[in-house]
Amino acid sequence: MNSKQLKDRTKKFAIEIVNLAETFPKTNTGFVIGKQLIRSATSVGANYRSACRAKSKKDFINKIAIVEEEADETLYWLEIALELQLGDHDKIKILLEEANQLTAIFTSSKITASGATKR
Repeated sequence: MNSKQLKDRTKKFAIEIVNLAETFPKTNTGFVIGKQLIRSATSVGANYRSACRAKSKKDFINKIAIVEEEADETLYWLEIALELQLGDHDKIKILLEEANQLTAIFTSSKITASGATKR
C-alpha cells in the first residue's frame, strides 16, 4: 500500500468514525465518548499526512509513533462504545477491525523505519 492509498484509507476511516459518532445517543456519555472517538480517529489521518512530510528519518519515526498511538487510542474508544452499546454493533465491529489493521500498519512502519526488531 502506497502513501496515497494510506492517506485515503485513513481519511475514509475518520469519516466513518464521525458518521458513527453522530448516531450515538444525545447523552453526556454519548457526547463524551463520541468526541474522544472523533478526536483520536481524525488525528490518525492528520498525523499520518504530517509524517509523510517528515524532514528526516528521526522526524518520521516520531510522527509515525503519534499515528500509532492515536490508532490504538481509537481502538480503546471503539471498545468502550461497543461495551456501552452506543452505536450500531456491526458497524463498530467493522471499525474495530479497521483500527486494528491501521494500528498494525503503523506499528510495522515505525519498527521498519527505526530498524528495531518487533517486541
